[in-house]
Amino acid sequence: MYRYDEFDHAFVKARVEEFTDQVQRRLSGELTEDEFKPLRLMNGVYLQLHAYMLRIAIPYGTLSPRQLRKLAHIARTYDKGYGHFTTRQNLQFHWPKLTDIPRILEELAEVEMHAIQTSGNCIRNVTADHFAGAAADEVADPRPYAEILRQWSSLHPEFTYLPRKFKIAVTGAERDRAAIEVHDIGLHLKKNADGELGFAVFVGGGLGRTPMIAKKIRDFLPEEDLLSYVTAILRVYNLNGRRDNKYKARIKILVHETGTEELKAAVETEFAALRESELKLPEADIRAIEAYFAPPRLKARPEGDAVVAGAVQKSPAFARWVARNATTHRNPDYACVTVSLKGIGEVPGDASDDQMDAIADIAERYGNDEIRVSHEQNLILPHVARADLPAVHAALVEIGLATANAGLVTDIIACPGLDYCALANARSIPVAQEISQRFASPERQEAIGDLQIKISGCINACGHHHVGHIGILGVEKKGAELYQVTLGGSAREGSTIGEIIGRGFGPDEIAGAVETIVETYLSHREGQEETFFAAYRRLGVAPFKEALYGHEARAA
Repeated sequence: MYRYDEFDHAFVKARVEEFTDQVQRRLSGELTEDEFKPLRLMNGVYLQLHAYMLRIAIPYGTLSPRQLRKLAHIARTYDKGYGHFTTRQNLQFHWPKLTDIPRILEELAEVEMHAIQTSGNCIRNVTADHFAGAAADEVADPRPYAEILRQWSSLHPEFTYLPRKFKIAVTGAERDRAAIEVHDIGLHLKKNADGELGFAVFVGGGLGRTPMIAKKIRDFLPEEDLLSYVTAILRVYNLNGRRDNKYKARIKILVHETGTEELKAAVETEFAALRESELKLPEADIRAIEAYFAPPRLKARPEGDAVVAGAVQKSPAFARWVARNATTHRNPDYACVTVSLKGIGEVPGDASDDQMDAIADIAERYGNDEIRVSHEQNLILPHVARADLPAVHAALVEIGLATANAGLVTDIIACPGLDYCALANARSIPVAQEISQRFASPERQEAIGDLQIKISGCINACGHHHVGHIGILGVEKKGAELYQVTLGGSAREGSTIGEIIGRGFGPDEIAGAVETIVETYLSHREGQEETFFAAYRRLGVAPFKEALYGHEARAA
């Protein structure tokens, strides 16, 4: 993984010193909260309902055991003993004292971490496929390009005050696991007919108040032109994006109002002027960054299949876990392991300090010293020998993280919601907990098959509800919480926005409504192989509305 150079160390140290002074001035009363707000947001510090929240950047979701142990230490020392992993591959602490945050940032800097650009109208943490560098279906590892974008965008003077926040995602596999089509810029790494690396470029995706799927504006962009082209896109946006209305300030609105072809023409014009500039990436520089992400030297472990087969015979729990949470690696002796942070009845995305320490130990012993954060709010061990899977499973059982539900109905994405967030209208966590408890049976989950439930506590859509197979949006109506349901969304290739199916449900009704939706799917699917998403595309909304609303649906 990438290691800081002298510039990185100096850059982060200077920011910590600057923010330490700003915190002291706030505590002394020299700065008002209004004056302090833009300064703290530039350093990932939010003021939530009950306390400050600190959002820590985890670039492209890659962590070392040393870094994860530091996060565990911070949770134990400065917070309430846990951290929350987010859909941006970041980590949030929800209870730090403002007086402690400068020291937290100092400790993060000790392990090459920071909280810069995790908030504000700037280029946010660049995200990537959580199986990057390990996946069997990968064309090339996207993380070197994500790192190039990170270095280029950090405190970029031209793009520090954009009309609105800006998010970039990169994937290197044919199957999109980074949700690139719901980002401001999505980059799909591919090879052309001559075997050269480049990118398909998507622009104008996003969720929130006005969900939109990104438009492809380039089928193939040579890798050397990455920074020139991304700069061109951002310049067009920075000059033409709306600043009079924050709800219409994202680039997706500019794409929609301008039109894809006109915006593409403006980008290409800007790109033509930049293409031969200093932004052109020398191949030597690309390969130098790429060297940081060289895959580990994996020892031959041909005994893996026999070991796994024996363990499967002995343990149904291990059999379920290896079938669900172990994914094909490019090396047949190895697997990518999903560590589910979605235990039945638990808070989605949360991990305790002890669990983080234990995962760091497991990564060192069995995972070639690497951990990833997925945008599904799980942790990943990307390089585990199949022969070690029984031992990894046993270690995860000991810390309560061996839930065999990756991709199933209980693998729910949920934002913190009204339990924490000042922007939220409704709670997300209790809804996720109740739904997972209703579908707790492993046999029932397997019978249902692949199904993505995503929950947001407000229209900002931090839980990505728009692209859930079943999406749940918490709203406020006449002072009460209400939950609106969408069906048929997806953030995979061929991304789609879910369809609102009817009136909302109260807090005591929503889990039952989800159960009705699932049972309707099971009664209508054509064979056990037809997934919920496929069945919905075939059936449409009618049978689900009938099951949920009965005479209301018929009258409509």
